[in-house]
Amino acid sequence: MKKVILLLIMVSSSVFAQEVKQVPQISVIGEGKIKVVPDEALISVSVETIAKEVKEAKNQNDVIADKVLKLIKKKGILSSDFQTQRMSLTQNYDYSSKKKNYVANQTISIHLKDLSKYDELMLELVDTGINRIQGVEFKSSKIKEFEKQARKNALIDAKAKANDYVSVLDGQKVGKALLISDNSQTHYPQPMYGGMMKTMAMESDDLPRETLAVGEIEIISTVSVTFILE
Repeated sequence: MKKVILLLIMVSSSVFAQEVKQVPQISVIGEGKIKVVPDEALISVSVETIAKEVKEAKNQNDVIADKVLKLIKKKGILSSDFQTQRMSLTQNYDYSSKKKNYVANQTISIHLKDLSKYDELMLELVDTGINRIQGVEFKSSKIKEFEKQARKNALIDAKAKANDYVSVLDGQKVGKALLISDNSQTHYPQPMYGGMMKTMAMESDDLPRETLAVGEIEIISTVSVTFILE
């Protein structure tokens, strides 16, 4: 009885394997690339103060931070576009001199939506007493729209490639997409600073200057598509 059941299973599996037909397919990679000029910037600045007493370190830090926040508001930047990202208050101890001090640090991020205010804002931020420009990242207010278009372009490119390949095959054409895999990425330009922002000032105010090179945002959408061949 067991042999009969085993034989039936083997016969059924063989019949099923014969019935499954391999569907003709073609897999291609499509790319959509868009370059965009930024119109916004994310700026991160740091305020650091050192004092012998913890209260003094914090008070000095608060004074500078207050100047920074007042300047930001003066520039017409909305309260929703700036915030304190990080605050710290630490003790340092010098074992050689057996003395200690306290370090207060505060990082403030600013979402600048009008790049025409960039140069003036950066220079005035330094005048408030900040210690460091932590980073500047250029953005686009319409990045989602551009990424969407890049994805569409990538699919169009993939379909065009598939049609090119199949065009030399007799009796076949590209059918429906069976599988789509997305591997998109966006590259943002970042300026490099050799020191404090005061170095941005020209040696001679009489000469015309360009202090901001925003570069381009490069949006690359890469898709892997498998089409059925009909």
